[in-house]
Amino acid sequence: MKQKTVTSYIAALLLLGVLLTTGCVKDLLEREPSTELGTGAFWRSEADATFALMGAYADIRPLFDRDYYFDGQAEYLRVRGTSTASGNLQKGDAYNGGDYSPSGYGDNFDKMYERLYGGVHRANYVIENVRKMLPAASGNSLVQLERIVGEARLLRAMVYFRLISMWGDVPYIDHVVFDNAEVAGLTRTPITQVKDSIIADLTYAFEKLPVKAPEIGRASKPAALAFRGKVQLYWASWNTFGWPELDTFMPDLAAGTNAYKAAAEDFKKVISDYGLNLFRGGEPGECDVLGKADKLPNYYYLFTPVANGDPEMIMAFSHGGTGTNQGEELMRDVAGRSHEGSQCWVSPRYEIADRYQSTITGDFADKLIPMNPANNPAARTTLNSAVNPQSYTNRDYRMKSSIMWDYEVSVGMISLKSTGWVPFIYRTWNQPVTIDGNSFITYNTDGCNSGFVLRKFLRNTAGLGRSDGTYNYPVMRLADVYLMYAEATNAVDGPQADAIQLVNRVRHRGNLPPLAAEKTANKEAFFQAIEQERIVELFGEGQRSFDLRRWRAIERVWNPPYGNGVWRIDTYGAQMTRYFQNQSEREYQQNYIFRIPPGERNRNPNLTQNTPWL
Repeated sequence: MKQKTVTSYIAALLLLGVLLTTGCVKDLLEREPSTELGTGAFWRSEADATFALMGAYADIRPLFDRDYYFDGQAEYLRVRGTSTASGNLQKGDAYNGGDYSPSGYGDNFDKMYERLYGGVHRANYVIENVRKMLPAASGNSLVQLERIVGEARLLRAMVYFRLISMWGDVPYIDHVVFDNAEVAGLTRTPITQVKDSIIADLTYAFEKLPVKAPEIGRASKPAALAFRGKVQLYWASWNTFGWPELDTFMPDLAAGTNAYKAAAEDFKKVISDYGLNLFRGGEPGECDVLGKADKLPNYYYLFTPVANGDPEMIMAFSHGGTGTNQGEELMRDVAGRSHEGSQCWVSPRYEIADRYQSTITGDFADKLIPMNPANNPAARTTLNSAVNPQSYTNRDYRMKSSIMWDYEVSVGMISLKSTGWVPFIYRTWNQPVTIDGNSFITYNTDGCNSGFVLRKFLRNTAGLGRSDGTYNYPVMRLADVYLMYAEATNAVDGPQADAIQLVNRVRHRGNLPPLAAEKTANKEAFFQAIEQERIVELFGEGQRSFDLRRWRAIERVWNPPYGNGVWRIDTYGAQMTRYFQNQSEREYQQNYIFRIPPGERNRNPNLTQNTPWL
């Protein structure tokens, strides 16, 4: 029997916000009550509770399923716009209006703040009403209702974790709000207290959720443990590296060490207790020759619907297809006009290519050399030239799975039908070209300014529109847990054999040899190896900018304040954009913590502002 999915439950719930609430939450203080039907007409059965939970999933999913945009705040991905639709929460307008450049982004996330509190409201609505049903329930019905509360508390924990990761201290609301007056004078709750509440939610979820959810897209025990471990890891990072921009927070090294240990313990259970494995056993799979894409590595297929329901996806938000209004828009974001008129809002930066290591040596290859073929006839044949396809031989399989360079191909699509192979050739958009005696029309994607486009997340098959993808977007993957476990144990005890083995398992999917001895010789060297794997394994999944902030690494990547900054270039050697040029210390601080939305503070004078934004 085909496994049920969350989207199959919520296909009929497109108007759930009308049925159960009076509308989308516009902001923290302008919120309408969520009890229009009342307990007399609703909240009578387990089916009612499940119906409401699916509404919570539907509302909270768009707060996390475009997290690849956040990678634009780091150094390896460019985000030049978003496909979010203003005013439509189902299409993810929490991301709309945000700034996804490496600098100057901390003041542009008012909508995200507001929508996250909408997620809190939705989760609280489920938690509070299902709790009222518990005393009258028994047997399996009680188990299922407690499971629903556990899922809602996990969702609430995810939302609050995002809130504190961006804004630090935030108001904590754990009940349904019936009147704006209830929140009109709220103060910001200290981050320690919010963190403890998040941990409590995740602990309850762990206790009540099943070992494996029978429905794709619903949470299970490993998800609760993995998120609890991640919260502890971030808590450890903030206590170890400091968070001076949050002036109410005092780092404590001992607390950091304890949090690292707690994180490692949770991650270890996820890894050891549930029989989870990497997608297709973590094997590299086949990697086609340069310029071909009939056989792509397993890592590529991990980001296609083939992987829906796979054990590596510890938690993923499910999406529907054509006609459901629940499709993901990955192709619209990562592809160009040759793929159903997509917009290429998101593309790799030139510098990511040099992060993919050699499958022969297991270490970094010689850096690519930018060359412009328009004025250098030898550019296409020079060794290590960035526009010579042969320069990309014998690289980490995740490279061919994640990015495309000159003469790499993908399947073009128009009106849900394939147009055949489309070769990418930088600055040659929608032009006829002959390759090995065969005629093609080149990839039309002038949104790219680096010489690379994404293959990761791009469907290689026709049949669905650019906004109708069915991929279940992962918010927690087993490979990430492996790397977080390695980071946590290394921080306390240095390189450990089991952690090294797990990092090597992640590397193996790229067909790389195990780490050389010098990469695990000490804590510092192993941390660099872990960071390297996080860069290439989690590329485009929204992790890098959060890593840079929790590690206090922005200055390491972009140079210190008042410096010349760093140029981003393309494969031709052109200087495209310079970031952090002559920026002040205050401007760096504003990238480490986000601005409390002025609109919220105007309505509530008790909301203080983060120091860099005063």
